[in-house]
Amino acid sequence: MSDPLSIRAAAADSPHAASLACGGRWYTFAQLATLVEAGLPPLRRAVRAGRAHPIVADNTLASVVALFGLLELRVPALLLHPRLTAVERAALAADAERAGDVPHADAAAVIYTSGTTGAPRGAVLTRAALVASAAASAANLGWQDDDRWLACMPIARVGGLSILTRCLVARCAVVLADGFDAVAFPALVDAERVTLASLVPTMLARVLDARPDWTPPAHLRAVLVGGAAAPERLLQRASQRRVPIVLTYGLTESCSQVAATPYAERFAPAALGAGRPLPTAAVRVVAGRIEVGGPMLMAGYLGVAPLPPGAFLDTGDLGHLDARGCLHVHARRADLIVTGGENVYPAEVERELERCPGIAAAAVFGVADDDWGETVAAALVVDPAGAPGDEEIRAWICARLAPHKRPRSFCRVECLPQTAAGKLDRDGLAAFAPLLRPLDGRS
Repeated sequence: MSDPLSIRAAAADSPHAASLACGGRWYTFAQLATLVEAGLPPLRRAVRAGRAHPIVADNTLASVVALFGLLELRVPALLLHPRLTAVERAALAADAERAGDVPHADAAAVIYTSGTTGAPRGAVLTRAALVASAAASAANLGWQDDDRWLACMPIARVGGLSILTRCLVARCAVVLADGFDAVAFPALVDAERVTLASLVPTMLARVLDARPDWTPPAHLRAVLVGGAAAPERLLQRASQRRVPIVLTYGLTESCSQVAATPYAERFAPAALGAGRPLPTAAVRVVAGRIEVGGPMLMAGYLGVAPLPPGAFLDTGDLGHLDARGCLHVHARRADLIVTGGENVYPAEVERELERCPGIAAAAVFGVADDDWGETVAAALVVDPAGAPGDEEIRAWICARLAPHKRPRSFCRVECLPQTAAGKLDRDGLAAFAPLLRPLDGRS
C-alpha cells in the first residue's frame, strides 16, 4: 500500500482527482503535489533533524503546501494558531526548543493543548495515530467518490488538521475556507457541492440564525458537530431543518474524535449522547472520569516520557457509558471553559492577568451564553494604590492572550473565595456573576 500521508503517493494513486479547493481555485492531487515539490528545497534547508518545525498554520494554500511538505520529509510540524499573539507563539516555540528532539520517529505533528493544570503541553501526534483516526472516522461515515469535506475550522487545531489528513488518506477533496461565515455557509455548500462539514455548536447555531430559510441540499450528507456540548434546543432546530448531524467527542491527544453518533442516525442523534466509541477507539469511564486509548492516541507530550503501549489517557472529562454503549459527557474537565468550541483553561488566563501591574489576584470562570456556550469572566483583586483602569487591563490581555481566551466581563472584588484548605474555591466564583460588567474600556 502506498504511503497514506504522502502527497506524492496520492498524486500517483489519483493524479486527476480533485484534492483541494482554496482561494477560488481547485487543485488536483497532481497539481498540489507539484506545488509541494517546489517548496521542498527551501523547507529542507529550514528544518532541523529531530525537531518539530514551526508553522503558523492559517487556512491558506501556503500552509497546506508547507504541512504536506513536512509530511513528505517526515518532519513533525509544530502547529501554531494564527490567532495567538506574538507573545504566545514565542512562548510555545521556546517550550518546544527546551524540550529538544521529538523522540518519536513516526511523529507527524505537535499541537499544544492546555492540560488540567492550565499549562499548554505539546501533544505529539504520530502518522500511525492520524491514519488510525482517519480509518475509525471512515468506518462510521464511509466515503463516496464525490465527497468534498468543508474545512472552515483552523487547520492549526486538531479538528481542522484531521480533515486534511482524513481526506489525504482517502484521496478525497477538501474545501478549505479562510474562516467561517455563517451567512455565506449555505452558498459555499451549494457552490462547491460540499458533502461533509465540521462545525462547533456555536457555528451551527449561527448558520441557523443567519439563514432561517435554509435547508441543506441533498448532497450535504453529514455535518459533524463537536468541540463542545450541543444544546438540546440546537439539535431540535437542526432536526426540524433536516440537517444531518453526527455528534462527536474527541480531543487533541486522540487525533480528534474517539466517539460519534452513528451515521445512520444523523437526522435524530439527540438521544445518543456523544455517540458510541468508534472502531478501534478505546473509551472507558473510571470513577466518573472518561479515559481514552487505542491506536489513535498520541505518543505522549513533548518533553515528557512517551505513553506506554496500550495506555489510557485520563481526559479529566466527566461522563458515563449507558447500556447501549453510548457515551454521555457531563462536563469537559472541571475547570475548563468551552467558548465557541475553543478550550480555555482559567489558570492560563489568571497567570496573565496577575502579571498585569496593579492586579493582586485573579480568578477566571465561565458564564453561560446562548451564542458561545460560555464566555470568559474574571474576578480581580486590585491594588488600591495602583489599580489599573479597564483600558489598561484590556490592552494587557489583548497583547498576551488569543481572542477566545480574553475575559469579556469582569468585576473588582476585595478577596477571592477559598476552600478550607486555603485553595481557590472555583465553585464559589458563580456568586460574582451579578457583579460582572463588560470589559470594554469604559470605567
